[in-house]
Amino acid sequence: MTDVRILPLGVGDAFTARHYTTCLALGAGDQWLLIDCPHPVRKMLREASQAAGLPLDLDAITGVALSHLHADHVSGLEDLVFYLRFKLGRRTPLLAHPDVTAKLWSGTLGGSMSETREVPDGPLVAQRFDDYFDLTPLSTDHPAAFGPFQVECRITRHLIPTTAFRITVHGRVLGFSADTSFDSDLIDWLSPADLIVHEVTHQPGSPVHTPYARLAALPETLRARLRLIHYPDEFDPDASAIETLRQGLAYMV
Repeated sequence: MTDVRILPLGVGDAFTARHYTTCLALGAGDQWLLIDCPHPVRKMLREASQAAGLPLDLDAITGVALSHLHADHVSGLEDLVFYLRFKLGRRTPLLAHPDVTAKLWSGTLGGSMSETREVPDGPLVAQRFDDYFDLTPLSTDHPAAFGPFQVECRITRHLIPTTAFRITVHGRVLGFSADTSFDSDLIDWLSPADLIVHEVTHQPGSPVHTPYARLAALPETLRARLRLIHYPDEFDPDASAIETLRQGLAYMV
Protein backbone atom coordinates (compact mmCIF):
# COMPACT_ATOMS: atom_id res chain seq x y z
CA MET A 1 0.00 0.00 0.00
CA THR A 2 1.30 3.46 -0.92
CA ASP A 3 2.08 5.69 2.05
CA VAL A 4 0.26 9.03 2.07
CA ARG A 5 2.19 11.76 3.88
CA ILE A 6 2.09 15.47 4.50
CA LEU A 7 5.24 17.50 4.87
CA PRO A 8 4.73 20.97 6.40
CA LEU A 9 7.00 23.46 4.64
CA GLY A 10 5.65 26.37 6.68
CA VAL A 11 3.33 26.59 9.69
CA GLY A 12 3.14 30.29 10.59
CA ASP A 13 0.59 33.01 10.00
CA ALA A 14 1.06 36.05 7.77
CA PHE A 15 3.03 38.01 10.39
CA THR A 16 5.35 35.29 11.65
CA ALA A 17 8.99 36.07 12.43
CA ARG A 18 9.75 32.53 13.61
CA HIS A 19 8.44 30.26 10.87
CA TYR A 20 7.72 30.15 7.16
CA THR A 21 4.11 30.85 6.27
CA THR A 22 1.62 28.08 5.79
CA CYS A 23 2.34 25.53 3.08
CA LEU A 24 2.01 21.73 2.83
CA ALA A 25 3.33 19.10 0.46
CA LEU A 26 1.02 16.09 0.16
CA GLY A 27 2.83 13.01 -1.11
CA ALA A 28 1.72 9.63 -2.38
CA GLY A 29 4.58 7.60 -3.82
CA ASP A 30 6.45 9.91 -6.18
CA GLN A 31 3.44 12.22 -6.64
CA TRP A 32 3.63 15.45 -4.61
CA LEU A 33 0.87 18.06 -4.52
CA LEU A 34 1.72 21.45 -3.03
CA ILE A 35 -1.04 23.09 -0.99
CA ASP A 36 -0.49 26.84 -1.32
CA CYS A 37 2.81 28.34 -2.41
CA PRO A 38 4.42 31.12 -0.36
CA HIS A 39 7.90 32.58 -0.81
CA PRO A 40 10.66 31.30 -0.68
CA VAL A 41 9.10 28.04 -1.78
CA ARG A 42 12.21 26.30 -3.09
CA LYS A 43 14.17 27.00 0.10
CA MET A 44 11.19 25.93 2.20
CA LEU A 45 10.93 22.66 0.29
CA ARG A 46 14.64 21.98 0.56
CA GLU A 47 14.86 22.62 4.29
CA ALA A 48 11.71 20.70 5.22
CA SER A 49 12.40 17.70 3.01
CA GLN A 50 16.01 17.37 4.14
CA ALA A 51 14.92 17.58 7.78
CA ALA A 52 12.38 14.84 7.12
CA GLY A 53 14.92 12.65 5.33
CA LEU A 54 13.20 12.66 1.93
CA PRO A 55 15.00 15.35 -0.11
CA LEU A 56 12.77 17.02 -2.71
CA ASP A 57 13.18 19.83 -5.19
CA LEU A 58 10.61 21.66 -7.30
CA ASP A 59 10.88 19.10 -10.08
CA ALA A 60 9.13 16.64 -7.73
CA ILE A 61 6.05 18.86 -7.41
CA THR A 62 3.36 17.58 -9.77
CA GLY A 63 0.83 20.34 -9.05
CA VAL A 64 -0.28 23.19 -6.79
CA ALA A 65 -3.66 23.47 -5.07
CA LEU A 66 -4.24 27.15 -4.30
CA SER A 67 -6.64 28.16 -1.52
CA HIS A 68 -6.62 31.96 -1.96
CA LEU A 69 -4.59 34.97 -3.08
CA HIS A 70 -3.27 36.46 0.16
CA ALA A 71 0.49 36.88 -0.19
CA ASP A 72 1.36 34.52 2.67
CA HIS A 73 -0.21 31.75 0.59
CA VAL A 74 0.65 32.74 -2.99
CA SER A 75 3.82 34.88 -2.96
CA GLY A 76 6.04 31.99 -4.11
CA LEU A 77 3.94 31.03 -7.11
CA GLU A 78 5.86 33.28 -9.52
CA ASP A 79 9.14 31.69 -8.38
CA LEU A 80 7.77 28.19 -8.86
CA VAL A 81 6.27 28.94 -12.27
CA PHE A 82 9.41 30.62 -13.62
CA TYR A 83 11.57 27.76 -12.35
CA LEU A 84 9.39 25.11 -13.97
CA ARG A 85 9.16 27.01 -17.25
CA PHE A 86 12.70 28.30 -17.71
CA LYS A 87 14.68 25.62 -15.86
CA LEU A 88 12.58 22.55 -16.60
CA GLY A 89 10.71 23.62 -19.74
CA ARG A 90 7.19 22.81 -18.54
CA ARG A 91 4.05 24.53 -17.39
CA THR A 92 2.74 24.47 -13.83
CA PRO A 93 -0.35 22.34 -13.11
CA LEU A 94 -2.64 24.49 -10.96
CA LEU A 95 -5.82 23.47 -9.13
CA ALA A 96 -8.08 26.26 -7.88
CA HIS A 97 -11.70 27.40 -7.75
CA PRO A 98 -12.71 30.01 -10.38
CA ASP A 99 -13.41 32.55 -7.63
CA VAL A 100 -9.76 32.19 -6.56
CA THR A 101 -8.26 32.38 -10.04
CA ALA A 102 -10.49 35.28 -11.18
CA LYS A 103 -7.86 37.86 -10.18
CA LEU A 104 -4.77 35.66 -10.07
CA TRP A 105 -3.45 36.92 -13.41
CA SER A 106 -4.80 40.47 -13.52
CA GLY A 107 -4.31 41.29 -9.85
CA THR A 108 -1.39 39.15 -8.64
CA LEU A 109 0.90 37.74 -11.33
CA GLY A 110 0.32 39.82 -14.45
CA GLY A 111 2.51 42.76 -13.48
CA SER A 112 5.69 40.70 -13.69
CA MET A 113 4.61 37.83 -15.94
CA SER A 114 2.34 39.25 -18.66
CA GLU A 115 5.28 40.61 -20.70
CA THR A 116 8.85 39.43 -21.05
CA ARG A 117 11.89 39.86 -23.29
CA GLU A 118 13.60 36.89 -24.88
CA VAL A 119 16.87 38.88 -24.65
CA PRO A 120 17.59 41.97 -22.47
CA ASP A 121 17.47 44.47 -25.36
CA GLY A 122 14.69 42.75 -27.30
CA PRO A 123 11.05 43.73 -27.62
CA LEU A 124 8.51 42.92 -24.94
CA VAL A 125 6.52 39.81 -25.85
CA ALA A 126 3.04 39.33 -24.43
CA GLN A 127 2.53 36.26 -22.26
CA ARG A 128 -0.75 34.63 -21.33
CA PHE A 129 -1.90 32.70 -18.28
CA ASP A 130 -1.99 29.55 -20.40
CA ASP A 131 1.67 29.99 -21.37
CA TYR A 132 2.58 29.25 -17.76
CA PHE A 133 -0.24 27.16 -16.32
CA ASP A 134 -2.26 24.01 -16.90
CA LEU A 135 -5.40 24.83 -14.94
CA THR A 136 -7.72 22.28 -13.36
CA PRO A 137 -10.77 24.28 -12.19
CA LEU A 138 -12.20 23.14 -8.87
CA SER A 139 -15.91 23.03 -8.10
CA THR A 140 -17.88 22.96 -4.88
CA ASP A 141 -20.27 20.51 -6.55
CA HIS A 142 -18.00 17.60 -7.44
CA PRO A 143 -14.39 16.41 -7.00
CA ALA A 144 -11.71 17.04 -9.61
CA ALA A 145 -9.31 14.27 -10.59
CA PHE A 146 -5.62 15.10 -10.71
CA GLY A 147 -3.30 12.11 -11.03
CA PRO A 148 -3.98 9.92 -7.97
CA PHE A 149 -5.65 12.85 -6.14
CA GLN A 150 -9.37 13.59 -5.94
CA VAL A 151 -9.76 17.21 -4.84
CA GLU A 152 -12.95 18.66 -3.35
CA CYS A 153 -13.31 22.26 -2.22
CA ARG A 154 -15.62 24.39 -0.11
CA ILE A 155 -15.80 28.18 0.25
CA THR A 156 -14.62 29.38 3.66
CA ARG A 157 -15.42 32.47 5.75
CA HIS A 158 -12.48 34.75 5.00
CA LEU A 159 -11.71 38.25 3.71
CA ILE A 160 -11.32 37.24 0.04
CA PRO A 161 -12.50 34.17 -1.91
CA THR A 162 -10.92 31.18 -0.18
CA THR A 163 -11.47 27.44 -0.35
CA ALA A 164 -10.91 24.59 2.03
CA PHE A 165 -9.90 21.22 0.57
CA ARG A 166 -10.69 17.55 1.04
CA ILE A 167 -8.14 15.54 -0.90
CA THR A 168 -8.51 11.79 -1.33
CA VAL A 169 -5.53 9.70 -2.44
CA HIS A 170 -5.06 5.92 -2.22
CA GLY A 171 -8.04 5.61 0.10
CA ARG A 172 -6.85 8.24 2.59
CA VAL A 173 -8.44 11.68 3.02
CA LEU A 174 -6.71 14.92 4.05
CA GLY A 175 -8.81 17.87 5.15
CA PHE A 176 -7.36 21.40 4.96
CA SER A 177 -9.36 24.29 6.39
CA ALA A 178 -7.39 27.08 4.66
CA ASP A 179 -7.95 30.53 6.22
CA THR A 180 -11.33 30.84 7.89
CA SER A 181 -13.16 32.17 10.90
CA PHE A 182 -14.72 29.45 13.02
CA ASP A 183 -17.37 27.66 10.98
CA SER A 184 -19.13 24.64 12.44
CA ASP A 185 -20.49 23.70 9.00
CA LEU A 186 -16.93 23.65 7.64
CA ILE A 187 -15.86 21.47 10.57
CA ASP A 188 -18.67 19.05 9.69
CA TRP A 189 -17.54 19.05 6.04
CA LEU A 190 -13.95 18.30 7.04
CA SER A 191 -14.84 15.74 9.71
CA PRO A 192 -14.87 12.61 7.49
CA ALA A 193 -11.15 13.13 6.73
CA ASP A 194 -8.53 10.84 8.25
CA LEU A 195 -6.40 13.88 9.15
CA ILE A 196 -7.63 17.47 9.38
CA VAL A 197 -5.18 20.37 9.16
CA HIS A 198 -6.89 23.44 10.60
CA GLU A 199 -5.73 27.02 11.00
CA VAL A 200 -5.71 28.61 14.46
CA THR A 201 -5.23 31.95 16.21
CA HIS A 202 -4.69 32.87 19.85
CA GLN A 203 -7.17 35.78 19.58
CA PRO A 204 -10.43 34.68 21.27
CA GLY A 205 -12.82 36.86 19.26
CA SER A 206 -11.11 36.88 15.87
CA PRO A 207 -13.58 37.46 13.01
CA VAL A 208 -10.98 36.37 10.43
CA HIS A 209 -9.27 33.27 11.86
CA THR A 210 -10.34 30.39 14.12
CA PRO A 211 -9.77 30.87 17.87
CA TYR A 212 -7.99 28.02 19.61
CA ALA A 213 -10.71 27.78 22.28
CA ARG A 214 -13.35 26.91 19.65
CA LEU A 215 -11.26 24.02 18.35
CA ALA A 216 -10.30 22.85 21.85
CA ALA A 217 -14.02 22.57 22.67
CA LEU A 218 -14.67 20.07 19.87
CA PRO A 219 -15.28 16.41 20.77
CA GLU A 220 -12.12 14.49 21.67
CA THR A 221 -12.65 11.98 18.88
CA LEU A 222 -12.50 14.84 16.37
CA ARG A 223 -9.65 16.69 18.11
CA ALA A 224 -7.55 13.53 17.86
CA ARG A 225 -7.58 13.89 14.06
CA LEU A 226 -6.87 17.65 14.09
CA ARG A 227 -3.45 19.17 13.47
CA LEU A 228 -3.00 22.92 13.88
CA ILE A 229 -1.28 25.23 11.39
CA HIS A 230 -1.11 28.95 10.52
CA TYR A 231 -0.44 29.73 14.16
CA PRO A 232 0.96 33.09 15.35
CA ASP A 233 4.33 33.35 17.04
CA GLU A 234 2.61 33.94 20.39
CA PHE A 235 0.90 30.54 20.19
CA ASP A 236 2.63 27.89 22.35
CA PRO A 237 2.52 24.52 20.58
CA ASP A 238 3.71 22.72 23.71
CA ALA A 239 0.75 24.01 25.69
CA SER A 240 -1.83 23.05 23.06
CA ALA A 241 -4.27 20.24 23.73
CA ILE A 242 -4.36 19.71 19.96
CA GLU A 243 -1.21 18.60 18.16
CA THR A 244 0.44 21.29 16.06
CA LEU A 245 2.28 20.66 12.83
CA ARG A 246 6.03 21.32 12.84
CA GLN A 247 8.14 22.34 9.86
CA GLY A 248 10.25 19.50 8.53
CA LEU A 249 8.38 16.66 10.24
CA ALA A 250 6.51 14.26 7.96
CA TYR A 251 3.07 13.01 9.07
CA MET A 252 1.08 10.03 7.87
CA VAL A 253 -2.44 10.72 6.66
